[in-house]
Amino acid sequence: MTRIRLGMVGGGHGSFIGAVHRIAARIDDRFELVAGALSSDPTRALASAQALEIDPSRTYVNFADMARSEAQRSGGIQAVSIVTPNHLHADAAIVFLEAGIHVICDKPLTVSSQEASRIKTALEVSNASFFLTHNYTGYPLIREARHRIMAGQLGEIRLVQAEYAQDWLADPIEESGQKQATWRTDPKFTGGGGAIVDIGTHAYNLVHFVTGLKANELAADLSSFASRREVDDNAHIWLRYPNGARGQLWISQVAIGNENALSLRVYGSNGGLEWQQENPNILWITPKGGPRQRITRGSDRLSADAIAATRIPAGHPEGYLEGFATLYSDIADCLIDNIENQALPGIYDGMEGMFFIEACIASSAENSTWQALR
Repeated sequence: MTRIRLGMVGGGHGSFIGAVHRIAARIDDRFELVAGALSSDPTRALASAQALEIDPSRTYVNFADMARSEAQRSGGIQAVSIVTPNHLHADAAIVFLEAGIHVICDKPLTVSSQEASRIKTALEVSNASFFLTHNYTGYPLIREARHRIMAGQLGEIRLVQAEYAQDWLADPIEESGQKQATWRTDPKFTGGGGAIVDIGTHAYNLVHFVTGLKANELAADLSSFASRREVDDNAHIWLRYPNGARGQLWISQVAIGNENALSLRVYGSNGGLEWQQENPNILWITPKGGPRQRITRGSDRLSADAIAATRIPAGHPEGYLEGFATLYSDIADCLIDNIENQALPGIYDGMEGMFFIEACIASSAENSTWQALR
């Protein structure tokens, strides 16, 4: 099997999401990590690359140097994963797109709609592709839910309810220098949002991915409960859709007792469905007037979309890492075999995330007034 030569920007020693991307890229053996600008600190960059057995000659401190060097190199990287803090996404993505190197970018896209437009402009004149890793779209039963809704099994969608609750920021741990908390709660690195940026964009994207609905306006109430925190750590958001459907998102990183409680409920004129990320191998479907049905991952009676995202037999849990791996495998199919996949998040999903964040901030600042979504 041909492996895609992969580079990485960010993701050095101590990075959570960098390690996740590296594992995901190798699960289906479709990528080989051969180069990286893993840190802006030369010592740390070299040490991180050595730990990953990356050739020192392909270890960089500056991602712009990496893009130029790899583009000119025989056997240079074909794709790059960008796993830096949000404020570096745009500049990194643009230089690699300009070099003709495919970009795989962690979510959210960047820190503002203006920066998002810069990436979109670079993509439009590049011969490379751009992918965004909203990993929950890679779960088999999320793809099953999407298939059933698109097939009309729930009828016209009326109500959507998504929750993403965590508790790891219940205290201001950023003040102690905790790395993951420090940049996620600094508006200079996030673009002004907090929980809505870090996990809210996941919930918002998931609703759109599963239902196909695009909200046309929202109202948001953003709060910051931890002392001296400059960004939101809790949000209640109401959504209106052009077909008359209504939605609500609850986003929190201060909800004590919740680890990674992402859940989705969708109700239509003919039925409803429910899914929880912490038990991702079960999907509940209830047809109108019928009994509640428990659908499990791994059944050969599921849709081709769900089966394609399944690796192991029923009863063996698949989850977070495999969701990322499904996206990487889909990306490999696209880049190697030119197989288009409408399930793959891209630049427009990223821009929708920016519009969502900015509308939430504007609405909350104006006492939860309704804001149009572009």
